[in-house]
Amino acid sequence: MKNLFFSFLIVAFALPISGVSQQTLESISGKELFGDMKARHIGPALMSGRINDMEVHPTNSRIIYAGTAGGGVWKSNDGGATFNPIFDEYCQSIGSIELDPNDPDKTIYVGTGETWPRNSVSIGDGLYKSVDGGANWQKIGFENSERIANIIVNPKNSQEIYVGVLGALWGDNEERGVFKSNDGGQTWEKLLYINPKTGCADLAMDPNDPNTLYASMWEFRRTAWSFESGGENSALYKSTDGGKTWNKIHNGFPEGDLGRLAIAVATSNPKVLYTVIEAEKDERKGLYRSDDAGNSWKQLNNDFGITVRPFYFSRIVVDPKNEDVVVKGGLSGSISRDGGKTFKNLGNMHSDIHDFAFNIKDSDIMYVGTDGGVYRSWDGGTTMEIVENLPLSQFYHISVDDAEPYNVYGGLQDNGSWWGPSSSPGGVEARDWNSVGYGDGFRVLKHPTKNIIYSEMQGADNVWRYDVDRKLTKTIQPLPTSEDQKLRFNWNAPMAVSPHQPDRFYMGSQYLHRSEDMGDTWEIISPDLTTNDPAKQNQEDSGGLSKDNSGAENHTTIFTITESPLDQNIIWVGTDDGNVQVTQDGGKTWTNTSMNIQGLPKNTWCYHIEASSHDKATAYAVFDGHTQNDMNPYAYKTTDFGETWTNIISDDVIGFTRSIQEDFVNPDLLFLGTEFGLYITLDGGKNWKKFTNNMPAVAVHHLEMQKKTNDLVMGTHGRGVIIIDDISPLREINEEVLNKTLHFFDMPATTINETSSFSGNFGGETQFVGINKTNNAQIKYFLKKRHTFGKMLMEIQDSEGNVVSELGPGKSKGINIVNWNYRRKQPKVAKGKTFSFGGFTSPRVPAGMYKAVITKGKETFAHEFELVYDEDSPLNEKDREQKNTITMRLYDMTQELAYLVYEVDEILASAEAKGDKKTVAKLNELKKTLVITTGDNYVGSAEPQLREKMTNLYSKVASSYDKATASDLQNLKVITARFEAGKADFEKIKSKYLKKNALEIKPFEEFLSSK
Repeated sequence: MKNLFFSFLIVAFALPISGVSQQTLESISGKELFGDMKARHIGPALMSGRINDMEVHPTNSRIIYAGTAGGGVWKSNDGGATFNPIFDEYCQSIGSIELDPNDPDKTIYVGTGETWPRNSVSIGDGLYKSVDGGANWQKIGFENSERIANIIVNPKNSQEIYVGVLGALWGDNEERGVFKSNDGGQTWEKLLYINPKTGCADLAMDPNDPNTLYASMWEFRRTAWSFESGGENSALYKSTDGGKTWNKIHNGFPEGDLGRLAIAVATSNPKVLYTVIEAEKDERKGLYRSDDAGNSWKQLNNDFGITVRPFYFSRIVVDPKNEDVVVKGGLSGSISRDGGKTFKNLGNMHSDIHDFAFNIKDSDIMYVGTDGGVYRSWDGGTTMEIVENLPLSQFYHISVDDAEPYNVYGGLQDNGSWWGPSSSPGGVEARDWNSVGYGDGFRVLKHPTKNIIYSEMQGADNVWRYDVDRKLTKTIQPLPTSEDQKLRFNWNAPMAVSPHQPDRFYMGSQYLHRSEDMGDTWEIISPDLTTNDPAKQNQEDSGGLSKDNSGAENHTTIFTITESPLDQNIIWVGTDDGNVQVTQDGGKTWTNTSMNIQGLPKNTWCYHIEASSHDKATAYAVFDGHTQNDMNPYAYKTTDFGETWTNIISDDVIGFTRSIQEDFVNPDLLFLGTEFGLYITLDGGKNWKKFTNNMPAVAVHHLEMQKKTNDLVMGTHGRGVIIIDDISPLREINEEVLNKTLHFFDMPATTINETSSFSGNFGGETQFVGINKTNNAQIKYFLKKRHTFGKMLMEIQDSEGNVVSELGPGKSKGINIVNWNYRRKQPKVAKGKTFSFGGFTSPRVPAGMYKAVITKGKETFAHEFELVYDEDSPLNEKDREQKNTITMRLYDMTQELAYLVYEVDEILASAEAKGDKKTVAKLNELKKTLVITTGDNYVGSAEPQLREKMTNLYSKVASSYDKATASDLQNLKVITARFEAGKADFEKIKSKYLKKNALEIKPFEEFLSSK
């Protein structure tokens, strides 16, 4: 036994001891590292974002699900009044949602990857399953599917699941078609497959016969410069044996190649089927109906509203109670009540309608998914109302200004351009956002010194210069200057303002355009900086069976422009066909550096270039290859004007890249926006950590840093604007800090916030309200490991070492953030029959130096920080001194009165026990003048006594930004005189009683510390 114990000790000492080994930037996880740093969401939600799929609970009419294009899965428990996200940790591009009809409260399936494949769609990463109502999720396959169109669970057998996989948009892939699982998703069998270019666009089941299935197969392909919908492999299939065999059901269909087809089965009469067909001939496109389960079809409708953009609008939904009520997606959405013969538009709502769901109890209640969010109708689609709390806005780019609080500017997919505050009284509400453009919005830039905003819509069709103060708008886009000049602007045309010359404004077509007068006049300062490949310039032929030349496929264009913040003659330009061009002489000569980038596939889209703030020869470039079916992340750094480039992507990064931001202070601190979220590196790109604290796995299209506040601002394509406040602690973290027991981060002086406003919260019950940045002082520190044993305490001391506040310290490994509202604790208030609401006020401490002191076991750690007053405060030093003196005088008086009433109650209890009626009567009479002894806190209010008058004056003075008024001081004299009289009256009773009776009364300090 002895030898066994000795052997155990040898083994134990040989093993590494947790917490003793050195931590490195490579070994520490992002969750541990970032700790309490959290993202906050400010929306907006007033224009919401694109919805891909709507689903209703089969038995509970209050539960609705929305699958969004880029903002995840949202669930409503109140009939669509409000929604909450349930899928934030996973891919945010959603194709389909299915509830197990046999277990709808617990078993949910989510297929990722949007299925309305416009040029800006994101991608999916597989099929997920939850067995606990969405609390936890497990991926169950289809990692390479990219887009899942449908999921169907057999209503008679939950183990039997069918999945329709649309597949890859930008290239061939084998994971397409119809699949089936017989074991709840553990294994899958491919039932219907055509080829690597043809996927399942729609899948339906006969509700009365689960063996009868209908599958729409669609041949399609998109490139960065074209779209092709349709081909000989597009077809509608039917199976009557659970997917073992399939047959085309084209009797009555148009001749020739077909494009995208939708399929819908009428629940109330499964023999009635509807499809919308994209065909070669325009007159043969439209809605078809079968009344014999697909044996034959008849064309019913060819209206534009039915046939427009079939790749984007092909959803048909039939009223489950009435086979003749049909709704069809489209620009406005159409509804038929005569079996598809005639249609009318749905009520007024955001255009581009993608999906519908009928309430299970009342078909007049409808839910509609649009490019602008979810709408509800109570009258069968005649009138619509938007759901106001879905912050799904899809930003392409964002920028910030230097206002206080700063504003955020950006353009949205199909929702125009906007600007709004980063914080606002009561939180950032819908009414705080201001429109500054129409159409698809992209870049929005504030003039550096004037109250002027530049904005644009798709393809530079309009570029606006908006004078905010005078409400004057002017279009300023560059125009051709000769008959033969054709300018090629990207759908997402680049704009930039100069950090050196405030009126200088850039735009990019295939040329770089520069204006020195805010867009009034333009000059071209470059040759064609693209590859100018004519094979990629035939947009008029784009679309396949249905021409679709909206401008979204414009290619061989400039996409990103940046002027060096250190030298106005250095300008970087990146193009969508892979060029990275730089000029060092203001545009006189240009160098294409793309051939110097090792490991980057040719013609990979240069999505963003960031010119360094630390060295003018340094720049960063990120590349997006997904339009070439390349989903790898690419980011490079040059320190020699592009002569050489270094890869700065590690294996930690998942998702193709969109944007990069260099820290203004620490050049090794970089932020990377990818299709699946935010990554941060502290060592220049050697190790990247994913940031997940209140940060969903959403596509981060653009990053910006606000210099004054050190905030990282993200424009996401699905969850609006997301901000990480004050990233400055990350600048200090290195391997030395990682291995300290506790490290305090530097704190900039905190401005004491004395402002107030009358912000209402009307409508907040159902609206999204963005969280404000805190005004508190934040004590931030890093812990090497989690504190688990022994006491850990934190207190705030003033410059003389007096404790002014005790706080609960953070004890987690990594960054901890403790908020202090620079207030003392509330004064102890005398007990009475009612509350003394004035006594709930905590007084602010004065400006000055303070110290955060943490006691951790036997060790003590201290850190000084400063509180300052707002420079714009109207109070001078003398006023401040008077305010603080009067506040603390009333604070102390309130506590003295509390002690006096405590003494009264102690003697009163003793006198009552001894039967001393005379003393009891005197004390009760005195107490009535000190505190309220009757009534309640609402309708039975009694005459205010000394406590109420004292605490009300205390609250008035303490809560105000201003010094005590002459009226306050006069009132203080009255209250003081009454208090002195009360103390004198009590002292007579007390001394007389205690001469005859022994009674132990707590000392004043002990009373204050007691609960």
